[in-house]
Amino acid sequence: MKHFVIAVLIAGFWPAENTDWSQFRGPNRDGISPDTGLLKEWPAAGPALAWKTTGLGLGYSSVVVHKDRLFTMGELGGASSLHCLKVADGKIAWTTKVGAAGGNRGNGPRSTPAVDGTHVYALGQDGELVCADVETGAVKWQKHLKNDFGGRKPNWWWSESPLLEGDLVLCTPGGPKGTVVALKKATGEVAWQSGDLKESAHYTSLVAVDIGGVRQVLVLTDQSVAGVAVKDGKVLWRADRPGKTAVVPTPIYKDGIVFVSSGYGVGCNAFKVTTDGGAFKAEELYSGKQVTNHHGGVILVGDHLYELDDQQKLKCVELKTGKVAWEDRSVGKGALAYADGHLYVRGQASDKGGPSAIALVEATPAGYKEKGRFNQPDRSETSAWAHPVVFGGKFYVRDQDVLLCFDVKAK
Repeated sequence: MKHFVIAVLIAGFWPAENTDWSQFRGPNRDGISPDTGLLKEWPAAGPALAWKTTGLGLGYSSVVVHKDRLFTMGELGGASSLHCLKVADGKIAWTTKVGAAGGNRGNGPRSTPAVDGTHVYALGQDGELVCADVETGAVKWQKHLKNDFGGRKPNWWWSESPLLEGDLVLCTPGGPKGTVVALKKATGEVAWQSGDLKESAHYTSLVAVDIGGVRQVLVLTDQSVAGVAVKDGKVLWRADRPGKTAVVPTPIYKDGIVFVSSGYGVGCNAFKVTTDGGAFKAEELYSGKQVTNHHGGVILVGDHLYELDDQQKLKCVELKTGKVAWEDRSVGKGALAYADGHLYVRGQASDKGGPSAIALVEATPAGYKEKGRFNQPDRSETSAWAHPVVFGGKFYVRDQDVLLCFDVKAK
């Protein structure tokens, strides 16, 4: 029994068969895949392409996986749409309209859907939140972040990915009625809205963590970082943390430390969050510009953070101290994923299109160790901002209208 409990603790929230990559950055919102037995090195041309799908439309949506289905979004036919594809061959099973088209700095949805096995939840760039049937795409309920919750559309439109937590779906309308809203997944009925936190929404996605035995969502805006109770929307703690222009990366949490970063010269901050008698307190541990992450995300492996920085480098930084372990030019600025001891790093290239390098790098604080790279085929004429995903032995790379699926399972 003792060994079984230890195994469960190590597994965390993952289902026994690991059949779901259910949300943006995975079920734990940390960018870490449960996959093992993957290629330790890539051939010169990169891993084999399993399939390619086109016709998804414009946008920066990544992918989620539920058993034999895959979900993503795109602007198609004058609307923001939700797509369901077959994992086996990438063929589109159904497409459902979510809401209005448009955007600022490129049209198309910026959000990645979330799936719970029965329904899939998708947020359009204009603020429409849709709950659709997994099998058919039929819409069960729909809300609007502005019209229903008093939200204020950010400059680059709504870009976060909805969070599933128990029987709730949470998102960030922002504005005077409350920054965060929690809805009942089954009906769309409001469970609570965080009236004590009324800051505007930016572009970062919520993440749920346990601190001091209390389940809470970490909320990062351009003014602060805060912990909001999942149970009732109560603000448990808040720390001033100004951002500029666009605050995008998801917060990181481990051992009482909340780490946040953003671009445009702002950098990073780490806070120690403690509780005494039910009262929470956040104190800054350090701040600096050693991690200045625009949009590509930060991943914590062990005690070290990895990210593709605004300084056009892949960096490894110690969480507890903020000390840089190493940095390397790698593929430049971009986004990354983690699986089986390695980082899958995707360079965004330039707004003029052209080559966009993707590399396999060992995730170790000992130094930069590249295990292969290739140039992404089918490059669009814009920056590649969709986060890559490694799941089920497959490596998914979305680039506007195209989704590429590579086979990275070791033979």
